Amino acid sequence: MALVSPVRVTTRPRTPTATHRLIAPAAVATDLAGIALVITLAALGRMHLPFANAAADLHELAVAAAVPLAVGWVLAIAAHGGYAGHHFGAGATEYKQVVRATLVGAGAIGVVSYLAKLEFSRGFFFLLIILGVPVLVLGRHLLRRALHAARRRGRLTHRVLVSGSPDQVDEVADVLRREPWLGYEVVGALLPTPGAAATPGGVPVLGTTSRTAAVVASEGCDVVLFAGGAVGSAREMRRAAWDLEDSDVQIMLVPSLTDVATDRVRVRPAAGLHLMELDRPRAHRASRLSKRAFDIVGASAGLLLAGPVLLATALAIRLHDGGPVLFPQTRVGLTGSFFDCFKFRSMVVDADRLVAQVAAQNKHGEGHVLFKAADDPRITRPGKFIRRFSIDEMPQFLNVLRGEMSLVGPRPPLPSEVEQYTDDVRTRLAVRPGMTGLWQVSGRSDLSWEDSVRLDLYYVDNWSLVQDLTILWRTVSAVLTARGAY
Repeated sequence: MALVSPVRVTTRPRTPTATHRLIAPAAVATDLAGIALVITLAALGRMHLPFANAAADLHELAVAAAVPLAVGWVLAIAAHGGYAGHHFGAGATEYKQVVRATLVGAGAIGVVSYLAKLEFSRGFFFLLIILGVPVLVLGRHLLRRALHAARRRGRLTHRVLVSGSPDQVDEVADVLRREPWLGYEVVGALLPTPGAAATPGGVPVLGTTSRTAAVVASEGCDVVLFAGGAVGSAREMRRAAWDLEDSDVQIMLVPSLTDVATDRVRVRPAAGLHLMELDRPRAHRASRLSKRAFDIVGASAGLLLAGPVLLATALAIRLHDGGPVLFPQTRVGLTGSFFDCFKFRSMVVDADRLVAQVAAQNKHGEGHVLFKAADDPRITRPGKFIRRFSIDEMPQFLNVLRGEMSLVGPRPPLPSEVEQYTDDVRTRLAVRPGMTGLWQVSGRSDLSWEDSVRLDLYYVDNWSLVQDLTILWRTVSAVLTARGAY
C-alpha cells in the first residue's frame, strides 16, 4: 500500500473570526484608496483633454464631489455584496460585484444629474468610470494576492471540520492541502460511525457526525464541511444544521463533483429539493471558429511583437555551435494526429542519443510519463537562458497559424508519452494542444504528473474564452518569474 502523507492538523482551539473580520475593512480601505486615485486622475485628465473646453471650476467640483462620490461608491459596492466575506479569496464573483456596482453607480449619477440639472463635467464623469473599473479590480486583485500569501503562511485561515466517510474526508482534505491559498486548515474528521482513530489519509477522527456541535465548540472551528456519507438522509442533515444553529460556524456541503467550473453548474429548486444541473463538457466548444480566430490574431500579434527577440535568439544559437536554429519534433495533436512542433534548439545537436544517460535525473520519479531533468547536461549555454524564460517556445506561433496548435491548451505530448496514456488521459487530445496552459501557469515542471493531468482535463472540460485570456495573463507572470522552468 502506498504511503500517504498525513494532512497537517492543529489541535489547539483558537478563535479565527477576529482575524477574518480584517478582510472586509481591508477591502473597504483598498476601494477607498482606488477611488481617491481615480478621482484625482479623472480631474487631471479632464483638464488636459484635447477635445474638451477649459473648465476653470473643475478643481472645486472634484473637491466638492470627492467625499460624496467615495461614500456612494463604497455603499454601492456594499449593496451588491462586494464586502461579503465568503466572496473573498477565490472565484470571479468579487470582481463582478465591483464592476456591477460601478456601472450601477454611474447610471445613478447620470440620472440624478439629469433630473436635478446639475452641472457635472461629462469629461470628468467619463474618465471616472473608464478608470474606475480597472483600478478597483486591480486593487481587489492585489488584495487577493496578499490574502493568498498570508494564508500560505498559515494566517487568516479557517479551522475546518470535515464530516463524511473516510474516503470522502481524505479526498476533500487532499484538495484543501493541495491549495493552501484557500485558507482551509483541516482540524479533524467526523465519521458516521465510531471506531477509527484516523482516516487512511491521516486525518484524525474527533468523533461522530452526531457530535458535530460539541466538537465544533471544543476545537474552535468556524467551518464544517459535510462530504459524501456524512449523513444518511435529508432529515439527519437538517438535524445537524439545527444543532449548529447557535454557533458561529459556516456550514458547507461538498457534492461528489470535483474539477467542474462553477458556470457549468446551476441549482434548480424543485418542491424543496435543490437539483444541480450540470452542463456537458466543453471540449467541442474549444474547436469553434471564435477560438480559431482568437488564435490567428494572437499568434500574428505575437510574431510581430517578438520579432527582435526571435532574430536575436536565432543568431545566438547559430553562433554558439553552428548547428540548426530550429528543432522540429514530432508531437501528437488534435484527435491523435501527428505534426512537427517547432522550438528553438536549446540542446546539443545529438541530444536524442544521450537520453538514456540522463534518464536517471528525471525528477518526477519512476513511472512518470513526462521526462524532464532539472540539470540536463545536454542543454547549451544559450539554451539555459531561452528555456528559463520560455523563449524556445516562441516558434510555435507558426504551429498556431498552421492550425496544429492553439495559444492555450494542453501541452503537445510525444508519441511515446501517448502510448502510456490511460483512457481518461486521452481526453487531453480532444482539443488542440497549446503553447501555454493551466499546468504551465500553475507550476510548470514542478507539478506532479497527476496534477498536470488533472489541470489539463479541467481545461478540456471547462473551456471558455475568458479562461483562455486569464491563462495568457498568468503566463506572463509565470514566464517572468521563471517558476518551474528548466
